Amino acid sequence: MKLKNPMLVVRDIDQSVEFYNRVFGLHVIMDFGANKTLTGGLALQTAETYQEFIGDRAISFGGNNFELYFEEDDFDQFADRLKGFQVDYVHPVKEHRWGQRVVRFYDPDRHIIEVGENMKAVCRRFLASGMTPDQVAVRMDVPMKFVNACLR
Repeated sequence: MKLKNPMLVVRDIDQSVEFYNRVFGLHVIMDFGANKTLTGGLALQTAETYQEFIGDRAISFGGNNFELYFEEDDFDQFADRLKGFQVDYVHPVKEHRWGQRVVRFYDPDRHIIEVGENMKAVCRRFLASGMTPDQVAVRMDVPMKFVNACLR
C-alpha cells in the first residue's frame, strides 16, 4: 500500500485553486470537476460531493488539528511575498529553538498551512554567520553528518 495524496475538503474549489496557485504556484494537473489534483499531489474536493461520501456526518472547518507543511529554500523572499496576500495568520514568522524559521496561516477554508525554511538553508545560514560546523550541529540539534552534507 502507498499513500497517494492528501485531500482537503473545500467550500469553493475555484477559490481554493486560485489561492494555492497564487501563494504556492501550484497548478491543476487532474480536473474531475468536484475533485482537482494540484502539482505536488494536493487534492481538493468540494464540500457538497464529500458530504455525499460521508452521509449525515458533519463537515467541520478550522479544527486547528491538521496542517499542510511546505519548505522554502528562500524563506525571506517567501515571507515578504506572503505579506502581499490577504491571509489570516496563525502566527507571524517565528524561529524555532533549532533555528528554523516558520510561518503558519490559514487557507480560505481555515486549513492550517505551515511554511518552513528548508533545513539545509538553516544550516547554511548559520555557517554563513560565522558559526563553526560543531556550533551549528549543537544549535540545530543535528548530527555532524547533516552539517557536513550541507557544506557540500
